[in-house]
Amino acid sequence: MPLCSVDSTMNYQVTLRYGGRFQRYHTLSVSADHAADALRQVADEIPAEIASDVDLVELRVAVDPEQRTYLGEDTQGS
Repeated sequence: MPLCSVDSTMNYQVTLRYGGRFQRYHTLSVSADHAADALRQVADEIPAEIASDVDLVELRVAVDPEQRTYLGEDTQGS
């Protein structure tokens, strides 16, 4: 079962690791129809000062905290 319909836009969080031995992280949020479009958008938004030092890119679907369920929550109602 797909996470969303083909016609819906999803929110993504992209984390960039950079800095060599002294690793740092830069996080971007984008909305796109699918992961490939999200990565294309992020590629254009990487700050020039870190672009040559990025060694890892992580893409995740950004979960809306209001819609997320947490361990121990009653999801079936009373």
